[in-house]
Amino acid sequence: MPVTPLKKKPAGALPVWLVSGPEEASKVTGGAAASWMKANGFDGQSGRLLLLPSADGALAGAALGIGTAKGGFTELLSGHLGKSLPAGDWYFANPPKDADLACLAAMLGGYRFAHYGKAPTNDVRLAVPETVDNSELIRVAGGVFLARDLVNTPACDMGPAALEEAACKLAQKYKARITTITGQKLVTANFPMIHAVGRAGADAPRLIDISWGSRNAPKVTLVGKGVTFDTGGLDIKPSASMLLMKKDMGGGANVLGLASMIMDARLQVCLRVLIPAVENSIAGNAFRPGDILKSRSGMTVEIGNTDAEGRLVLADALSLAVEDDPDLIVDMATLTGAARVALGPDLSPFYTDDDGLAHEIEKYSAALCDPVWRMPLWMPYDKNLSSKIADTNNVTKDSFAGSVTAALFLKKFVGKARSWAHFDILAWNPADRPHGPAGGEAQAIRALYAMLAERYPRK
Repeated sequence: MPVTPLKKKPAGALPVWLVSGPEEASKVTGGAAASWMKANGFDGQSGRLLLLPSADGALAGAALGIGTAKGGFTELLSGHLGKSLPAGDWYFANPPKDADLACLAAMLGGYRFAHYGKAPTNDVRLAVPETVDNSELIRVAGGVFLARDLVNTPACDMGPAALEEAACKLAQKYKARITTITGQKLVTANFPMIHAVGRAGADAPRLIDISWGSRNAPKVTLVGKGVTFDTGGLDIKPSASMLLMKKDMGGGANVLGLASMIMDARLQVCLRVLIPAVENSIAGNAFRPGDILKSRSGMTVEIGNTDAEGRLVLADALSLAVEDDPDLIVDMATLTGAARVALGPDLSPFYTDDDGLAHEIEKYSAALCDPVWRMPLWMPYDKNLSSKIADTNNVTKDSFAGSVTAALFLKKFVGKARSWAHFDILAWNPADRPHGPAGGEAQAIRALYAMLAERYPRK
């Protein structure tokens, strides 16, 4: 871990003071640091870190400005500690109201992706308050870091086979069962759309299937889009739109991160993780605009655009998920640019027709500052997916409500599900945030894990 949480405060640990304004300066180290703050123009500016000297010039502590942030985002500002504190032992002198979130933010803020070179780490050790569950911090941070690492890895090293390898490592760690259906076997096993989307890739398409937990426990199935690179297919993307397409497996990365939290906590669930892993490439055998694909469900799909491939592979995986009749299905996918246009990079839209589930998700999203926003499954738009020669088209003929209509497409394949939610995530930070650098990101999985931990606690 870039920032190590400690159960006990070591002798010699230095204090971190959280300062919201100039009036709090007198409270810091009994007012001894007030003149130093004034000389440095520090008055609690949000996110600014000021190191504090002792009378003899040694390091005596640090002050972190938290400004007037509210609603939990004050605690997320503690992510700056993971980035900027010097190496050594530290503790909160005046911990915020939500010490769990503040300590987690400090850990998340210290993340570095160092697989391809040196990334500086400060070896910060943070003593957590007695009320904070140290093992839970490590569990959640570990899941977030797994998702970030997978998304940040470029497609040259994260194709379908490498994503399968990452899933196998996770399964092995928690003694989960894993099977994979690869290449032409997808056709004989009735996953025709996963095969069609991925068959042009040099790395064969596959369906990764992980199972863990007691078969008598409530069934929870996670489905993640695993498009390890998306050229757009024959409806090729412009070059600028391909620059971040290594992150198009962000749904798969996020469900693996969530699965790691669930298994590590030993929640009382029968967990299943399904990841259709493909590369949407261009070759002589690539699927084409105008093709009619038969899905696992038997529904036929006219291809209006080969760049709307994620919903095709998800449809086959969701059809399999429904066959097992789970209590809950959650799918996650970097599915549409329309979601970003509607809500920007911070908010992940989610869709469900289960009002009770929606309220639970919103509750934990707000409590943990893991922002999501419920969007409508507006059925009048379903007619825009109509086809004259097939059961449905994979896209509409207009540019309206792209995230909504993508969700409506998926809904066609989960009609018999007891409870289902679809998350249209970005899986990426366009710029540095206090609790995470620019790059791959875990979105919504902290809230989902907390919800599941409340529903199905370890006995």
